[in-house]
Amino acid sequence: MKFTHLHVHTHYSLLDGLAKIDDILDRAKELGMDSLALTDHGVLYGAIEFFIKAKERGIKPIIGCEMYVTAGDYKSKNNTQEDRTRYHLILLAKNQIGYKNLMRLISIAHLDGFYYKPRINRELLRKYASGLIGLSACVEGEIPSAAVNSGLDKAEKLALEYRDIFGEGNFYLEIQHHPKFSKQKLAN
Repeated sequence: MKFTHLHVHTHYSLLDGLAKIDDILDRAKELGMDSLALTDHGVLYGAIEFFIKAKERGIKPIIGCEMYVTAGDYKSKNNTQEDRTRYHLILLAKNQIGYKNLMRLISIAHLDGFYYKPRINRELLRKYASGLIGLSACVEGEIPSAAVNSGLDKAEKLALEYRDIFGEGNFYLEIQHHPKFSKQKLAN
């Protein structure tokens, strides 16, 4: 059975990732993987290096990013709970249009939405969702967080909204296993 990691961080995910791109690709090759995604936090710093080195190893590179989504106005920089709250969301480029939209979203997040982290909101996602695949992310994602803190009804409503944003077949719920995080088990 083939398997592809779609949520991978490198040393370009400051304070969250440690692995170097060469090490990740070598391990993927060793395990017989023929594709792999790179989804560093809020940036595409490693995208070109990853793309070139993955191709050299015969691995299909999937370019992505773990974005920070705020429920409110991504431009607001007031010291409110809404402005401080950021949810994780994985975006994967499925084609050139998606890659361009991913670059747009990251640029907007850094230039207009930066408040401790580069942020976007669902309104921006709707505008630039073409060519992108969304994943609900870890327990820090909006849907898993809702499942843990607000119940399944709210989580389901959000999941349907994200499905509408990305289109049928372009949004997926992540399931992760982490034995030290009991909230992740509940989110799953």
